[in-house]
Amino acid sequence: MEEKLRQEDVNIVKIVLFGPESTGKTTLSRQLARHYNTVWVPEYARTYLQKKWNETRKTCENKDLVPIGIGQIKSENELAKKADKLLVCDTDLLETCVYSQAYYDGYVEQTLQEAALKNTYDLYFLTYIDTPWEADDLRDRPNEREKMFSLFEKALIKHNRPYILLKGNKKERLEQAITAIDNILSQRPNLNIFSADLIDFDLHFLHQNADHNFGLD
Repeated sequence: MEEKLRQEDVNIVKIVLFGPESTGKTTLSRQLARHYNTVWVPEYARTYLQKKWNETRKTCENKDLVPIGIGQIKSENELAKKADKLLVCDTDLLETCVYSQAYYDGYVEQTLQEAALKNTYDLYFLTYIDTPWEADDLRDRPNEREKMFSLFEKALIKHNRPYILLKGNKKERLEQAITAIDNILSQRPNLNIFSADLIDFDLHFLHQNADHNFGLD
């Protein structure tokens, strides 16, 4: 199991969009991938949990978190091989751990926690709760946004993860993120470069071989 939760070594910059549900992570992931002509890693949890809800009318359970983590890392490792210098991740295992802590009385499965702390990223963008709440089948804590945001920020601080807080409208957030990423890229001249039209990949392809279909934009 540990192997399935482990990042593969690749010579690219990896950034993570990190924060509570409905704070614009997916929107910004798409924008950044298009700006840098690279790929982004969607939240595997959303596909997994939407499928579960559609089929059983059940929401996330503790037993779902490790399969979600495995699916997330599998997608990340596959897409990292297609990335052009930069990989944009719409979540990571640490985010899954934060949700586990929030929803299951502080419990986090040890293997998931260990993998979350071993996997590394160059920068986290912590998305603030100044975006409108958008309800859907999976989002369920519109009245606890400040509490959830605090949990996310505390996790980054506790585990010494480099992060930048993003606030403002879509344009302002995108500009802040681009400035930060450009600074990192300028310090890493020998990154892997791939030539292909990477942006319009089929999201269905990412999940068509998955055995299972949490964290939300």
